[in-house]
Amino acid sequence: MAFVRTVLGDVRPDQLGCVNYHEHLFQVTPLLPGDELDDEELSGREAGHLRRSGFDGFVDATPCGLGRRPAAVARIAAVTGLHVVATTGVHRAAHYRDDDLVLAASAEAMAARFLRDLTGGMPADDRWDGEGAASAGPDGRPVRAGIVKVGIGYWSIDAFAARAIEAAGRAHAATGAPVMVHLEHGSAGHEVLDRLAGAGVPAERVVLAHADRNPDPVLHAELAARGAYLGYDGAARHREWPDAVLVQCLADVVAAGGGDRVVLGGDVARRRRYAAYGGMPGLAYLGTRFVPRVRAAIGDAATDMLLRANPARLLAWPG
Repeated sequence: MAFVRTVLGDVRPDQLGCVNYHEHLFQVTPLLPGDELDDEELSGREAGHLRRSGFDGFVDATPCGLGRRPAAVARIAAVTGLHVVATTGVHRAAHYRDDDLVLAASAEAMAARFLRDLTGGMPADDRWDGEGAASAGPDGRPVRAGIVKVGIGYWSIDAFAARAIEAAGRAHAATGAPVMVHLEHGSAGHEVLDRLAGAGVPAERVVLAHADRNPDPVLHAELAARGAYLGYDGAARHREWPDAVLVQCLADVVAAGGGDRVVLGGDVARRRRYAAYGGMPGLAYLGTRFVPRVRAAIGDAATDMLLRANPARLLAWPG
């Protein structure tokens, strides 16, 4: 039977409940100095806010080398009762220091690391050259990743991203794990799907993160028609546009028949935006402020599909 790989073990897809497809409990990147998420107590408190806002699970979307703390994530999952799917893979090159060894890694080396994280467990030392046994959860079992991530630049798939895509294809072929792609400003969705198809990853196993950073319902309907999942995770980013723009774009995509290919997340991802760290709006914003507007626009049945059926289908590994 199909299963979803969480940090506390494998569960049936129908056990996930209401899922936020994109958040971060821990993240350290040179692109966001001063916005590090690195405190287990505070990140755990923020996860509790997410739980109380109506979610039963989420994808922790921090890939290799950016401050992952697998054992801490597993402890937080155990305390909060959240189903947490951890992430392997790599982000776009700009998120790593110039001397980070990951930038010179071959596709073969990347694939080996991704497979280790997916099947053997993620190491406690998150550096690319980190060694040692896999992190252990509260029950002593290895903490394993359940999804592979790659990142691209704005209308750019550089040599590093191309190797990461090839590696993601190898990891997917070996496991059936889904693949998440960071789209910078929502660009190059079709191009990424073409590259992934060439690497052996069909569109229906891909979620295009930040698709709504380019709120174009016609484009989104095209991508959904190819089978890809659209990650809507831009709520509360009011410098770009109000939430109303995203709600209307989403409603248009659902009306065009793409409702079975949309998932919702927050991707708050900054210390200054986490309530537990003293910021705002926090992880609860998605459930308390944005989801009610989505329900009002598209109805309960369609909203529940976005929050329950779609992420369960996306995150499922073949049995």
